[in-house]
Amino acid sequence: MVVAELAFSANDLAKVRFAISPMWEVAPSFRLLTSDAAHPVHRPWIEQVRPRVMAVGLDRGWLAELIGPSGYVPDFLNPAPARPAPTPAAECDAILASPADRVRQDLDHLARHQGHLGPRLSSLHADPTSRLAKVTHEIGTYWELALAPYWARIRAVLDADILHRVRTVAEHGVGHLFNDLHTSVSWDDNALRLIRRKRSMPRQSAGAGLLLIPSAFTGPGLRTRVRPPDPPQLAYPARGVGTLWETRPAIGTCVLSPVLGRSRTLLLTELETPASTTELARRTGLSPAGVSQHLTALRDAGLVSAHRAGRSVLYARTAAAETLLKASST
Repeated sequence: MVVAELAFSANDLAKVRFAISPMWEVAPSFRLLTSDAAHPVHRPWIEQVRPRVMAVGLDRGWLAELIGPSGYVPDFLNPAPARPAPTPAAECDAILASPADRVRQDLDHLARHQGHLGPRLSSLHADPTSRLAKVTHEIGTYWELALAPYWARIRAVLDADILHRVRTVAEHGVGHLFNDLHTSVSWDDNALRLIRRKRSMPRQSAGAGLLLIPSAFTGPGLRTRVRPPDPPQLAYPARGVGTLWETRPAIGTCVLSPVLGRSRTLLLTELETPASTTELARRTGLSPAGVSQHLTALRDAGLVSAHRAGRSVLYARTAAAETLLKASST
């Protein structure tokens, strides 16, 4: 059994931190969408999102060459989060700032896994500085189609996981946190041990500390990134992912209707999953013009977000709307 070990000094322990990373959701979710394998948890999301992704050709673009059906994903796609919860734009900026030699090293490693580089990645290898802009543009398109409309729901699961882990540290210490993180992770004698990791993790070839990143899509295993001078990154399956796409109990509208109005409250209720103006009009019986007017008001109030999906726009509830609806149902 292969076991990788990452030693910790007192300084390393002091620099252990959590982060939520949009890019750590992009690669595993894209891999899931382009796979033919069924998934018991993410099936509702796949059924909604896959047609949009295929319609714009993302299954034949840069991401399709960079993120294969299994194995290595280039490290430059997962820059170390500089903040607890960077935006997708901030992480794309970090990708754009990747040194050319690092990009080429990652692509060489990918070529060893895949056997060769396709035409796009060969051009990226030849000129990382100009081609990375095409990669990040495609990442932005994928984010808007596949993840942004659902981010409030995903983010709530990731935030809840971190809250649980932080409480564990407060009550039982960092050692208990590591031992409870995943079945392939254990802590003993000032070292973190990862079972079945193919490459070693010597501290002298890694940055200080450790970045722990909960993920909705990376499970059931772990993903790691060790690239000095950045701290090692460990992406693990977040608690509660199994309930991520479950249909939630019907929300009582009697409390909100006098405040928001019956039609706007109805639209918020219908946005259990992201939908277009046309779809919402069909579901509710409201006119498309009326739906558009109400959605504009809800968006101005911070309760709804809009996301371009090809020729249409998908509307989704924001975290503020989720909190409001939850409070009104208690």
